[in-house]
Parts: sequence; C-alpha cells; structure tokens
Amino acid sequence: MPVIRSLMLPDEAATAALAAGLAPLLRPGDALLLDGPLGAGKTSFARALIRSLCGAGTEVPSPSFNIVLTYDAPQGTVWHFDLYRIADPRELDELGLDEALQDGIALIEWPDRLGEHPPSGALTLRLAALDTPPTARRADLIGNAEWAARLSSLPVSAHV
Repeated sequence: MPVIRSLMLPDEAATAALAAGLAPLLRPGDALLLDGPLGAGKTSFARALIRSLCGAGTEVPSPSFNIVLTYDAPQGTVWHFDLYRIADPRELDELGLDEALQDGIALIEWPDRLGEHPPSGALTLRLAALDTPPTARRADLIGNAEWAARLSSLPVSAHV
C-alpha cells in the first residue's frame, strides 16, 4: 500500500491534533493499525483518538495488560487492541477482533502480531521517533484509494 501522507509531529500536542483530525473520518468497520517501535507514540496517539471520539474526560489506560479495551462512542464501539504480548495469531480468536472489524472501530497496536492476514482495507499509521527534538515523531499514513479520498478531507490543522 502506498504512503498517502507523511507528517512531522514536533510534539505530543501535534500527535493529538492529528488524532483529532482523523477521528471524524472513522466509521464502523474501520481498522487503524498503529505501527512503530516501542516509544514511537502509538498509545499516546490512540489515547488522543479515543478522547476525540468519546470525550475529553474519557479515561484511557494502556491496554497492555488487558490486551483489549472497549469504549462507547457516537460512531459505535471503539476497540483498542495492544497485541504486544500476543505470540501466535491464533490467540486473536478469543479477543473479539472479528466483531470489532464488523461493526466497531478497531485501533490495533503492534499489527505485525496479526500474522499474514491484516484486516482488509485498514489504514496504517506508522510512527517513528526522531532525534531532535526528543518528542518529535514522523507519521506516515498508509492505505488504499478509499483512504486516500477520505484523508483528502483531513483538516489542515492536522498537517503539522
């Protein structure tokens, strides 16, 4: 899949602005794959996105221990998966991933743990930490033509 957009995110506020710009473009059945190494900002992005969808006061703990947490949003249920501790893609059968992909919005950290069959039509957000400043990130949005069309309406304020 081609890179649709590449963005420089100088700090966590810029990451949150990207999440806020992307939130209204998501709809039930969407999968957003959050890719990048430890410390790249995947959970920070997911936290900002969930708060944009569900309300600023929404408590969003890391799902590392639980592996999956759900949130009620006007668009439907938001499923936040952290697959870091998944060793075998067969373990996913018990987590509700199929249900999330049917009628929810699935945010999936560590999508490489999905094996050879990532969700069809998913948007990937690849994050990478930059050296200067230490809070800076590079964000690549990767997806198909449908995502390219949807992302064309990404607010300019999200282009940081």
